[in-house]
Amino acid sequence: MARMTKAEKEERDNALATLREALKPGDTVYTVLKHVSRSGMLREIQCIVTDKRDGRPWDITYFVARVTDNSIGPHYGVRVTGCGMDMGFAVVYSLSRYLFPDGFGYTMYKNTTSRIGTLPKSKAEAEKLAAKGYQARRGRNGDRSGWDYDGGYALNHRWL
Repeated sequence: MARMTKAEKEERDNALATLREALKPGDTVYTVLKHVSRSGMLREIQCIVTDKRDGRPWDITYFVARVTDNSIGPHYGVRVTGCGMDMGFAVVYSLSRYLFPDGFGYTMYKNTTSRIGTLPKSKAEAEKLAAKGYQARRGRNGDRSGWDYDGGYALNHRWL
């Protein structure tokens, strides 16, 4: 990461706070491919979420670019380089790693038939719930501990 000025750091911190308030684990970030370079090595990807207040689409491209230390291109998308993988997923995964650096919790239930569960807010809380007999119904790679250490998987991704 390049050296940032005080103003750039404040701008990044404000974008991070805005996205942390708006996005929770399990939310979906929709991506739109705005442009591909002739070589295929650069893409511009727009990021959109559903606003929880009124259900309307909310373009978060600016905030994503600030948080992930990318620029916004002339086609108004987050500029990402590379190829050979799903670049929309890569943008959302990277964003999610910044938003949830310590991981995220899965809903844990007292028994397998229960419809009422609790969402641990920290690794320590998930461990306490597990000690009381709570389990997550499903986690990534079959984990039932209630806590996923890789925050990159907290957000879902869909192409539009």
